[in-house]
This record gives sequence, structure tokens and C-alpha cells, in this order.
Amino acid sequence: MTNTRWVICTMLFFALTVNYLDRQVLSLTWQEFIAPEFHWTNKHYGLIAALFSLFYAGSMLFAGRFVDWMGTKKGYMWAIGVWSFGACLHAFCGIATSGIAAGNWFVGFEGAKEVLAGLSNVSKVINVSVVLFIIARFVLALGEGGSFPAAIKATAEYFPKKDRAFATSIFNAGSTVGALAAPLTIPFIANAYGWEMTFIIIGALGFVWMGFWQFIYKKPEVNPHVNKAELEYILQDTDSAEPVVEEEGKEKKLSFIQCFKFKQTWAFTIGKFMTDGVWWFYLFWAPAYLQSVYGMTSTQIAFPLFILYMITMLAIVGGWLPSYFIGKKGMNPYAGRMRAMLIFAFFPLLAMFAQPLGAYSYWFPVIIIGIAGAAHQAWSANIFTTVGDMFPKSAVATVTGIGGAAGALASFIINMSSGVLFDHAKETNMKFMGFEGIDSGYFVIFCICSVVYLLGWIIMKSLVPKYKVIEVK
Repeated sequence: MTNTRWVICTMLFFALTVNYLDRQVLSLTWQEFIAPEFHWTNKHYGLIAALFSLFYAGSMLFAGRFVDWMGTKKGYMWAIGVWSFGACLHAFCGIATSGIAAGNWFVGFEGAKEVLAGLSNVSKVINVSVVLFIIARFVLALGEGGSFPAAIKATAEYFPKKDRAFATSIFNAGSTVGALAAPLTIPFIANAYGWEMTFIIIGALGFVWMGFWQFIYKKPEVNPHVNKAELEYILQDTDSAEPVVEEEGKEKKLSFIQCFKFKQTWAFTIGKFMTDGVWWFYLFWAPAYLQSVYGMTSTQIAFPLFILYMITMLAIVGGWLPSYFIGKKGMNPYAGRMRAMLIFAFFPLLAMFAQPLGAYSYWFPVIIIGIAGAAHQAWSANIFTTVGDMFPKSAVATVTGIGGAAGALASFIINMSSGVLFDHAKETNMKFMGFEGIDSGYFVIFCICSVVYLLGWIIMKSLVPKYKVIEVK
């Protein structure tokens, strides 16, 4: 049997690695490099991060449908092309701010810094730069919204149900590797070449990936590198409700509105809404947390963040555990995944102790956030594959996009409220449960992040207590 399916999984892994590198550039550069240039506060960064989540939510809502319509290959090509362009676009916000605020358009990156430093109208610099970064984040979000729907659809096309959680956990590890590589590269690129070049260099990686994807990806039924044995293995779950086809667009399909008629859609959507914001909070605010609470610089946080995201690599267990329940214990795919997700939902409770133990050493919150992040990624790998378990392949990207939009909306809420809360806590020296100032703000958010997984699991189980495959008639 050939192993082309694992080549496809590897491509998905690298795409998600690039995806998360692109997302991390702003969070790793804004406080030390960008904020002094544009006079930003936590509220400004929180607004930009929150609006990115909102744009991402809107994009995912329709990107899944777009991917189902375009097909996996073309859909992913469009997605990564748009987000890579959006990533590079950030680099020119300084020049554009110089042009709009001072009328000096024909300047380089360093020239823009000099122009902005000489302006007395600080509020104009703030407002213009924030708007421009929001526009760049919109383009980035527009493309990134298609990433997970396309990846989950590719997984449903290339893997049988029993292997999908494992395959998903492998390519989903790309998000962790991207987050791992980010603090080890981005601050040093910014120090050496300026924050602008970090966006350009990291953004260009997506265009490289597109070249490989164009030549590698074909549906398994028509891929010359997939032999008969592998094709039979891939299609072992095929039944009359989900016929094998050789061309995109021939499958029986659910309309966008029809997807909302099923409790399975709502269970997935609510599960994503309850938990996705937690990962995004850790992703966007962990660097700022170490800098604000422990006074570290962008290069000093590199090693702690590396360790944090190394710990999240434990999420690979998230793909193995349900396979054990399904293969060894004879459970159906949904029951096996829900059993695994319940186990993973208990680990984020440790986040309650991140701030109290942080009084002894910053390594305690680093390790705890890493464990919570690993639990989230394990949870995420399984909640995504519940869609492929119960929906026909022609609807997988659409339903994934709907749930992803809900998760991104939750990220908007937590990022927006976090920025406001942290500035309020700092300015008023807020006191809560023995903590003062910005420390109290982080403690509040950590407590919220710790309990939402169990709540999400309970709601999902209540909506869909038993495994039921949806058939398109």
C-alpha cells in the first residue's frame, strides 16, 4: 500500500505552521517595536486582535462553503494566497501612516519612523495606524478563514474515519510548531532587520507552499501516486449515502441553510464557541503576559515561549486516544471522541493556578499554560473530526466553517475584553482575590479559560447524546 495520504497530511502540517507563524508576528512585535512607533496601548492591540477574530469568524462562515464549491485544491490555494498577501501587507502600514498623517508617501521603512517620530499630533498617528493594521488583519483573516475547512475536507477525502483524529492531530501540530518557531525567529528578525521585514519574510513562506500544493494535491480517486490498496483503505467507510466520485462537485450536497437544521451542527458550533477563544487568548496574549507581568523583553521571552509550545506538542495524544477507544474498546467514532474530549476537558482547570503559582516563578504559568494549550489542541483535533464522522464529505468544509466562525467570534470577545480589562486593572490598580493591577486582570481571564471546556462538553453531549450519521437524500 502506498502512503500518499501521509504526504498530503504533511502538506497540511506545513500550511498550518505557516498560518500560525503569520498570526504570531504581530503579537511578538507590537509591544517592543510597533507600540513605541505608533503610541499604542493594550486597548489598541486588543482592538486589532479582537477585530481580526471577528473578520476571521465572518471569513470562516463562508470560506467553508467556498472550499466545498471550489474543491479542496483550488480552495486551499486561494486561502493561503490571500492570507500570505495580507501578512506582507502589514509591513507597509508604517509608510502608509506616514503618508496619510504627514503627507510623506515616498519614504522607506526607516524614513517612515523618522517622519512619525517628528509628528506632534500623536492621536492622528494612533488612529491612522490602528485603522491600517485593521485593514491588513482583515485581508489576513479573509484568507486564513479557509485554512481549517480545507484541511479538514482534505483529511476527510484522504483518511478513513478511524484515522481522521490522528491525522488531524498531526497536521494540527503545525499550529504548535508555528507557535514554537515564532518566538525563536520573529524577535531576532525584528531586531536585525526591523519589524516590517518579519511580516514580509514570514508572509513569503505561504507563496512557497502554494507551488508545492499545486503539483502534489489531487483527489485520491484520480491521484496516480495512490495505488489500489491505499484507495481501498481510504474509502473503507464509503456507503451508498456517500458515493465515490472522480470529479469535484458531483457529490450530493447539503445547502448552507440545511446544515443549521441538524443538532450535530449546533453541537460542533457551540463546542467551538466555548473553547476556541481560550487558544487564541494564549496565542495572542502569552508574549504580552510575560512582558507585562514579569518585565521581560521580546528576546527574553523566546525560550519560555519555546518551552510553553513544546509542552503543547503533547497534543499528539489527542489523535491516539480516541483511536484506542474505537479500535481496542469497540466504541463508535463519536463515543470514542467524546470520551477522549471529556478527559482533555479536565486539564485546563490547572489554569486557575497559573497566576497564584507565578508569584514563585514565571515557569509555573509557562508550564501550566503549555499543559492547557496541549489539552486544547487535543480537544480541537477531536471536535473537528466529529464533523467528518457524521456529515457527508460534501458538507464537511461548510460545517467546519460554521463552527470555526463561532470559535472566532468567541476569540473576538475574549481578546477585546482582555485588552480593556488589562488596561483598566493597570490604571485603577484593580484588586481581585489577592491580586493587584494587571495581575488581577490576567487571573480573571485564566479562571474563565479553565472551566469552559467542561461546560462545552456538557452542552455538546446534551445536544448529540449518541452517534448518528447524516444522510443526504
